[in-house]
Formats: sequence, structure tokens, C-alpha cells
Amino acid sequence: MTTHVEILDTTLRDGQQSLWGMRMQAGMALPIAHLLDQTGFRVIDYAGSSMFEVLVKYCRENPWEGLDLVRERIRRTPMRGGMRGNAAVSFGVTPDALMDLWMRRLNEHGVRSFWIYDVLYGVHNFARLGRVAKEYGSEIAGTVFYTLSPVHTDEYFRDRTAEMAAVPEIDTILFYDTAGNLDPDRLRTLVPAIVSAADGKLVEFHSNNLMGLSGLAYAEAVRHGITILHTASRPMANGPSVPSTESVVRNLEMMGCTHSVDTALLPPVADHMRAVGRAAGYLVDQVSEYDLFNTTHQVPGGMVGTLKAQLVQHRMDHRLDEVLEETAAVRRELGYPVMATPLSQLVGTQAVLNIVTGRRYGHVPDEVIAYAAGHYGTPPAPIDADVLDRIMAAPRAALVTDSPPEQPTLEELQKRHGTTDGDDLVLRALLPEPALAAMRAAGPVQRDFPLASPEVEEVRALLRATATPYVRVVTESMDLELRRS
Repeated sequence: MTTHVEILDTTLRDGQQSLWGMRMQAGMALPIAHLLDQTGFRVIDYAGSSMFEVLVKYCRENPWEGLDLVRERIRRTPMRGGMRGNAAVSFGVTPDALMDLWMRRLNEHGVRSFWIYDVLYGVHNFARLGRVAKEYGSEIAGTVFYTLSPVHTDEYFRDRTAEMAAVPEIDTILFYDTAGNLDPDRLRTLVPAIVSAADGKLVEFHSNNLMGLSGLAYAEAVRHGITILHTASRPMANGPSVPSTESVVRNLEMMGCTHSVDTALLPPVADHMRAVGRAAGYLVDQVSEYDLFNTTHQVPGGMVGTLKAQLVQHRMDHRLDEVLEETAAVRRELGYPVMATPLSQLVGTQAVLNIVTGRRYGHVPDEVIAYAAGHYGTPPAPIDADVLDRIMAAPRAALVTDSPPEQPTLEELQKRHGTTDGDDLVLRALLPEPALAAMRAAGPVQRDFPLASPEVEEVRALLRATATPYVRVVTESMDLELRRS
């Protein structure tokens, strides 16, 4: 029997998160949003709390307004939003009332598909958020993260899958490999176990192609019962992103599988995203190389950039490999948490502090204390006893441990932040007022993004072709002089 495989497009979410640091503004996507809508994808992934945070803080753009503009162009394909089960934006825990409001507001803006995750598997939160989403008829994917550790056996993943599949509000299981290190041999035993435990619910597969294995993993996953694959337009694919739609669709056709993707619409999307990325100075057209070091630290691609930035602040960026090795040690000592938000950041930050200060756990962030105190949930394995003692000996340990996350009501949040407008309340509760003020001052969302003109491209070509310290370009519309410093 011929297998039909559905493609979920994540160009505008994981692609730009992994390669552009979440800095894709609405105007960058609007020219090709209608093409994505016509291509035949099962879902188009788009919104997330990290995206909202970055747009406000660094792009001075109202994410609600941008979402509405993109949604006007994507009318027939469901758009997806992502959320942690117990938090938005911060590394801490967000009140349930605010999470429920966040889910409700995304639905009100037209988002109709959601992937919900919690690296410590607080599935009760998935069910509660799912009930809110079902008021709008939305689809829910419960996420199972793949990672390597002595704890994360096939049985462990099977049990997590079965736990989620038993939740009525969860429609599909999203099997997510953040570091792209699921090799074919392990896949051939693990994927059938997950498909079986899903008990008839469809299984999605998302694999970040950090090691160049994800394309092969996709092909093998289809052979073992997975029928939904996450891909991105070629310039937004590979490296820390997912495999390209172009390559995956071709492989499916060679395997005799069917799909619904109109491949004629892929080139104009790729051409546009490539031009935007180059004009903005962002990564495009990445190549993945097999690197066994990735299996040691399992740091997601986007997180490597964060670690580099932290080390640059201390003028220690030459010690990145040392920090990655320390990250692997910290992860082991903290009970092998999955390296995904927020725990990947907690582990990575602690590793940086250990290297920069020269004293392991000499300085412990509040969030690491909260993790050790169980505020996030139960770690996959017990925390190393000696490390736990050091964490709990930190100066703020008693205060953090005795201050579990608060649970204000929606009415209390409205009073605290001075608004009853749902969109505004979400932003005020999650982001600093100075950033919101700067966003408002910037004005409406720009509906286009300027790409390099032919004249600019001509200047670039001249600069590449000449070693002279002075270049002058004169056209009908401009007279430009450039001097090398």
C-alpha cells in the first residue's frame, strides 16, 4: 500500500529561529505567505512566545499585528503556535491563568494548531491548555523529545508517548530531535515503539539537521510508520534547522510515497527567503557536517550562538569547546534534562559560569536552584548528591526554594498590569515596559522589507573585484562614493 506523507512547513518558525535568531519580521514573510498557503502543507508553523519576545525587544515590532498580517495571507492552511506547558518567554514558571489567556488570544488571532511541550513532561498542563484550544476546534500536538542518556531508553520514550496519547485533547504526537543525533539503528527500534504507543494517533517528526543525519532519519521514520514530517524552504533549512522541503519531497517520491506539495511553488519561496536573508545579513543555505562532538554535549544549534555571545562578553569566546564539554558534565550532574528551552539555557548558563569563574557551582543562578527544588518538575534522573549540596548552599537557595511559582487569577493579573485587553496583558505580563514603549513608538508594522537594489549589487560586485581604496558609482539616480578605511 502506498504511504501518503504530509509535510508541515516550519520555514517561518524553526527555520528563522535556528538561522535568524527569531528576528524575522512580518514584512519579510508577507510576500510569499500566500504561496506557502497554496503549496499543500498540512500546517504552517509560525508563532511562539520567544518569537514575540524577540520581535518586541530587538525589532520594535508588535507581534500581534504582524501575526494578523500574515494570517490574512494564509487563509486555508492551519497556522501553528508553540508553547511550553508551564511557561512563556521567561526561564521561570508562568501562572496558569496567563498561559490559558496566551492560548486563548492565539486562537482569537486565527491560530488553529499548537505544539505543546515540557521537557519534564507536565502533561496535566497539556490537557488544561488543550481544553482551551478545543473551544476553538484547534489541533494539539503533544511533544516527546529525543535525547541521548542512560535514562532515555526506548521504554522511557514509549511510556511518555503513551501518557500523552491517553490525553483526549492531544490529537498527534510530535517526536522532536533537537540535536539531530538520532541514528538509523536506534530509530529502527524506537520509532515503531513510539508509533505503537501513540495508539492510532498520528506521529509527527521534527529533526534539526545539525549532524547531517536528519534526511536519512526522515526516510527511515516513514518506513516505520511516521506520516508527518517537518521541513523548511531550502535557504532556511539544514545546519541547526530541519531538512529542506525540496530534498524531503524528492526522497519521498523516490520511495514511492505520495504527498500534497505543489513543488512548482517551492522555488519562488526559496528565492525570496534567500534574498531577504542575504539583505538582512542572516544565515541562509546552510550545510550540515557530521560531527560526533554534537552527541557529547547535545546543545541545540541556536543555543551554541547564545553560549558564544555569553563568552564574548567575558572575552573568552576561544573557550567555546571547553564550555560545550562542561555543558555535557553539568547536564549529567543535573539528571540528564532534555536540552530544550528552558533547561538547555539553564544547563548552558551554569556551564559558562563554571568556566568563567573557575569554580564549579561557585555561582548558581536562581533558575538552577528552582530546577533543583522541583519547581519545574521532576528531573529524569536524580541530581548528583554533591552537586545538589553545592546548589543548595548558594546564598539565595533558601529564598528561592521557599518561593514556589505564584498562581494569581486573571483578575489579579489585570489589576496588576492595569489592563483588561487580552493582547496587551500578555505583552505587559511577559515583557519589560521600556521594550513595549519602544515598540509602540516605532509605529505600525512595516509590510515590506527592503532588498538590495541593482545599484547596491553593482557596488558590491565592484568592491569584490577591486582592491583600490576608492570607488565611485554614478547612475541616473545616484552618485555614490566609497572609501576603504
